[in-house]
This record gives sequence, structure tokens and C-alpha cells, in this order.
Amino acid sequence: MPAVANKFVPVMITPFNLKAKVDFDAVNRLIDFYLAAGVKGFFANCLSSEMYSITEDERLELTRHVVRYVNGRVPVVATSSFGLTIYDKAEFTKRIFDTGIDAAILITGHFANVEDSDEVLLNNFERMFKLTGNIPLGMYECPAPYKRIISPDVFSTLLSAGRMVYHKDTSIDPEKVKAKLDLLKATASKLEFYDAHSPNAMYSLQMGARGMSSISGNFYPEILVWMVNNANNPDKQEDVKWLQAEISRVDPLIHVAYPMSAKYFLRKRGLPVRTISRATALELTPEQKQTLDDIHRSFMHWCERLNITPVDIEQIMLPRYRLDAAI
Repeated sequence: MPAVANKFVPVMITPFNLKAKVDFDAVNRLIDFYLAAGVKGFFANCLSSEMYSITEDERLELTRHVVRYVNGRVPVVATSSFGLTIYDKAEFTKRIFDTGIDAAILITGHFANVEDSDEVLLNNFERMFKLTGNIPLGMYECPAPYKRIISPDVFSTLLSAGRMVYHKDTSIDPEKVKAKLDLLKATASKLEFYDAHSPNAMYSLQMGARGMSSISGNFYPEILVWMVNNANNPDKQEDVKWLQAEISRVDPLIHVAYPMSAKYFLRKRGLPVRTISRATALELTPEQKQTLDDIHRSFMHWCERLNITPVDIEQIMLPRYRLDAAI
């Protein structure tokens, strides 16, 4: 049986127009860009999408638009656990699943308060399972409202429920990642494990993660696609280690003023993404822009060394990419 290919799944940003409304044409161009870079899935309606700064209707409309434009070319998942009560979260999960996504993702911090025990968390997950029928679910250790890291014991219990198909890990600690991956290997679970922390990429992939789902894909997805494709290639280990060091070097810098930093970087690359955000009203400083310009030069050097062809943005912008009539 051939080895299962690893994936890079970007956490999508949301482009806005000059009135701070979702710019759906720019969303289309962004999807074209990601696909041309070689991504194998999309995480819509996530923290990078500014999901806490858009309305419930916009979350649904944006997710539905992404699903229709992607049109089955790769899987799409989206955050679903919004609402005050578990019942509310279950109802919204049903609504967003009806947009056509492949799995509904539950934010771990939505199922227990910061001071609550893991028992509370597990009880609430169990209630959620009962209220959502057979909808495929996933976990997301989202930094907001607070980062609730799933321990190996809790991870094991949730795996045993048989409902989880996706996990986006933000624990950062490679030993915690390894503990969960070891548990996953010991089961027949269909869960796909994605690390959100770019400095972990080489290590997580070599320990058995299915892929990466990090914000760096909103700057240079080609680089992350190369990493997931080559982390376990014995002929590429020198380049893999070199690239991992480079990714780790710039990672703290791209987090500054994110997602505005990503929007600036994508616009610099030629995409019609305005530096408009609902999550922050602050403009990038000249120093922040200079840092991002320097990272762009590093990106071009990485591509040259690794023989990666950056996505041709002019090609992406051609009218033949448009599917407006079907949306």
C-alpha cells in the first residue's frame, strides 16, 4: 500500500473591501493562489479568518462561498462551536456543516472555562457528540478565547469516541505532540493530526503528523508545501534541516501584527488583498513593513535554493479563473 501523502492546509485569512465587507472576489483569487501553491485542504472560518470579528451570517456565507468555489478539489473544514450553550454550539455546527464542509471543528476553549477540570471538558464534548448526530468533527486548540491544550489522556478519550477526524495542535511542545501522535498510531482512528506551529514542522512530520496548518501558509504556502512533501525524504534531509532553521528564524516576526502582516505580504506578492482588518485597526509601522520586506527577500532565496517556483500571481489574476457566474 502506498504511503499516505502529507498535506499543508492553510488557515485562511479574510480579505475585506474598502467598506470592511468581505471581498469575495479577493477570496476567489486567494483560493486560486493556495491551490496553485499545492495545498491539499482549507481551514475556513478560523482565527486567521477573523472569525470573532465577523457576524454569524458572515461566517456561514464565507464558508459556503469557499466550499462552492473550491468545488470538491480539496477538503474544507471550518470552526463550528459558536454559541453560549452546548445546544447553541450544536445548532450552529449543523448549520455550518450544511454549507458542505467536510468536518466541523470544535474549539477546545469553548467546552470548559479556564479553571474547569478535564472532566468538565469531556462531559461537554460528550453532550456535543450526542447533539450533532454523525457530523464529522475535529478539535482546534485555538489561542482564543484561551488556549486549552488537550492532554494525551483527554486526547485518548476523545479518540475512543470515534467522532473526531481532525486535530489542529497548538501545544508547541514537541514532546506533547509526540505523545498524542504515539496514541494515534496505536488506534484505528481516521483522525488527521496537523501541527499549527511552524518551528515544529520537520519534527512533527517526522513523528507522523499528517501535515501542517500554520499561519506561515498565508505568507509563503509554497515553502510549507515543500516541507510537508520532503520532511521524510532521506535524500533531502540537509535541505529540510536548513529550511526548518529558516522557517523558525522568521516565525516570531510574521506573528507581529498578524493578520495584517499576512495581508501586507500577500499584497506585496501581487494578490488583491487590502491591508484592512476587523481584528485590528492599527496600521503596520514602517519598521514592521521593512521586516516583512526582508522576509520576502528570504522567501525568494529559499525558492532559489530549493528549486521552488513561486506561484505566478499574474496567471492567478487571469479572468479564466473566475467562477463568479456559479457563485
